[in-house]
Amino acid sequence: MSALLTATCAVPAAGAVLTAALPAGTTGPRRRTTKLVALGISAVTLALAATAVARFDPDGARYQLTESYSWIRSFGITFSLGVDGIGAVLALLTAVLVPVVMLASWHDADPPSPPATGPEGPGSPPATGKERSAGAPDGTFENRRRTQGFFALILAVEAMVIVSFYATDVFLFYVFFEAMLIPMYFLIGGFGDRAGGPESARQRSYAAVKFLLYNLLGGLVMLAAVIGLYVIAQDQGFGTFDLRTLTTAIADGQLVLSGTAEKALFLGFFFAFAVKAPLWPLHTWLPNAMGESTAGTAVLITAVVDKVGTFAMLRFCLGLFPDASKTFAPAILVLSVIGIIYGALLAIGQKDIKRLVAYASISHFGFIIMGIFALTSQGQSGATLYMVNHGISTAAWMLVAGFLISRRGSRLIADYGGVQKVAPVLAGTFLIGGLATLSLPGLAPFVSEFLVLVGTFARYPAIGIVATFGIVLAALYALLLYQRTMTGPVKAEVRGMPDLKARELAVVAPLVALTILLGVYPKPLTDIVNPSVDATLSQVHETDPAPVHPVAATSGGEHK
Repeated sequence: MSALLTATCAVPAAGAVLTAALPAGTTGPRRRTTKLVALGISAVTLALAATAVARFDPDGARYQLTESYSWIRSFGITFSLGVDGIGAVLALLTAVLVPVVMLASWHDADPPSPPATGPEGPGSPPATGKERSAGAPDGTFENRRRTQGFFALILAVEAMVIVSFYATDVFLFYVFFEAMLIPMYFLIGGFGDRAGGPESARQRSYAAVKFLLYNLLGGLVMLAAVIGLYVIAQDQGFGTFDLRTLTTAIADGQLVLSGTAEKALFLGFFFAFAVKAPLWPLHTWLPNAMGESTAGTAVLITAVVDKVGTFAMLRFCLGLFPDASKTFAPAILVLSVIGIIYGALLAIGQKDIKRLVAYASISHFGFIIMGIFALTSQGQSGATLYMVNHGISTAAWMLVAGFLISRRGSRLIADYGGVQKVAPVLAGTFLIGGLATLSLPGLAPFVSEFLVLVGTFARYPAIGIVATFGIVLAALYALLLYQRTMTGPVKAEVRGMPDLKARELAVVAPLVALTILLGVYPKPLTDIVNPSVDATLSQVHETDPAPVHPVAATSGGEHK
């Protein structure tokens, strides 16, 4: 039995403990050591996650590299890990983004040291003591262990997210699905955005608490459903939380869930995943959390943590409750398309750059969930690709926005203008992120959005048509944001703004390269995820709809 998956989860977990235990201090060398150790650990995790993908055989068993260790024997709970194509690529996405986030957040946890010029050099306002104490509400985290805590929390999030993608025990998944809320709470509330003004500490605290309460509520509802599933399964001789055992028993008719019970359990699981995803109308925590976080933490929220919700819809909702999934699919599709249009419309009206990206993400998650519950191979393949492509493109867009905000010291769109004339590389990368967000052909999100729309239209044409308007609205909010911040006369406050530095280029370059590469050649990803998509569809006993107008048979080059 290979221990590769355990090692992939254990390395960032142990790294979080090691990073937190490093010698404290506010001197540059000690902070640099902490950062390099954390970055090195994330690089090792990336290598392990990539190895798992390389060893995964798309033509082999659905779950591979499986491991199982007894945990709570009396309840049939095990520490069981296994990877399918979908979990493999999402764990790799997590492992790719974490070192990028660390590099982008290199100075986000530095202790107070007000310089003569701004924290990012000339062109940004001087950092006052009050601004630099933005480590936590009331400055309570402004201490010698601030840097260690920040990078340890990022590694902790990485470990818990990867366990969630690999877990094949329902209870194990639930534990880490909830546990990841704790480090995220401290990253939002304790290390928030420094450009929020004098009320930023209170706003960060509010955003962190709202994030925690919403997701805890979803988790409590899911816990009741997990217990209910176990009780029903135990009564029928399946006293286990093992996902493979349960899904096989359900598919074979050995474990029977009554219609009412299956619907209730489905709703319990789905509610928790919809909160985390986030699906309209359970989305309201996201704009606050992303707006008050650092750019790096905002990327962790929308590109990493939120993907656990949509992934779990595929693995648990469809796998454990196939009939209920089909029953509720039309209603979920309606909520999804509302989220697509609603998120895009609110993005257009935003005055805050980060909140605009947050509402854009709500719209994108609507596409992902729509693809999942269209119950077609194109829709689910597109949804899985969308999770990856959205993570990469939104990370690029948000991190460049963070670099922009750090220079000017403001999140307000109206405070910018003419940036492309003084920082052309920054403006160019910001444009690429925006074009990816509106799914420009040739960039990665286009492929996934196209598949989602084709898959949805095949079964629910009206939903597919309405969702298409989300593309038009995306062009509006992405291009308007670029026009208002990057073009026009150069505002006096941005006249001395520096362009991207070497570290910042190292952050953006791989994301831009992946956005272009996966836009023109997505085959490596589709080859991995498509067998898992087909297995998921077979669990819900669905096949792709036949074409309405089948192609006529041909003979000798002529139609019969």
